[in-house]
Amino acid sequence: MTYRFDGSDYQPERDNSRLTGQILRIYEFMSDKKWHTLHEIAENTGDAEASISAQLRNLRKDRFGKFNVQREYIKAGLYKYKVTKDQE
Repeated sequence: MTYRFDGSDYQPERDNSRLTGQILRIYEFMSDKKWHTLHEIAENTGDAEASISAQLRNLRKDRFGKFNVQREYIKAGLYKYKVTKDQE
């Protein structure tokens, strides 16, 4: 599967494989449809929290599946996330 990423520093030949693997790992982990913090996702995927946050934003886009990425405040700037399709 090939995704179309973008950004001012994005170079397809350098970044596409890495970013595709990253978004697939994150989606696979989040496919349990349970709530997880960025820290929990990072522990399970090996990806950096900032990268996870960016990929969760990507999952909301049409070209990445237009998933429903819910965010809920926990405390002190900490949020948890859940990924579903449509109204699951």
